[in-house]
Amino acid sequence: MKCHTSTISFRQATREDLPEIVKLLSDDVLGSARDGMQHMPAYEAALIDVQSQKGNYIIVAVIGNKTVGVLQLTLIPGLSRAGMLRAQIESVRVCKHHRGNNIGHQLITHAINEAKTAGCGLVQLTSDKQRPDAIRFYEKLGFHASHEGMKLTL
Repeated sequence: MKCHTSTISFRQATREDLPEIVKLLSDDVLGSARDGMQHMPAYEAALIDVQSQKGNYIIVAVIGNKTVGVLQLTLIPGLSRAGMLRAQIESVRVCKHHRGNNIGHQLITHAINEAKTAGCGLVQLTSDKQRPDAIRFYEKLGFHASHEGMKLTL
């Protein structure tokens, strides 16, 4: 199903968006193993925490009344680079029925513009190495693998 992206809008997520957001998060091999509706109370608590923290946003891409994309944008103050404010983008998802319609590009561009407006000097993100299509997508947007990312699951 192709869509017309001229009607796309971006806004901060609300509690009512959570079911669609969870569907997006769990709609791939990696997400299906760790996300899903059975965790709804945890998502609700997390959304409240995100909304209460300055500089932390869940942004949804909406066409009509349908949530077709999501990401988390977090502004991180730091000491390095002369106290530069940076932005972290995480949990980027676009509905599989709407991929290839420039929604992801517009969603990331929206987040980058929000970061610029907030005074960030750089935007960073990570992508699982098991998602080569996502990595190519970010590279086309100008991101480059300048650092080696590491995670420790607790």
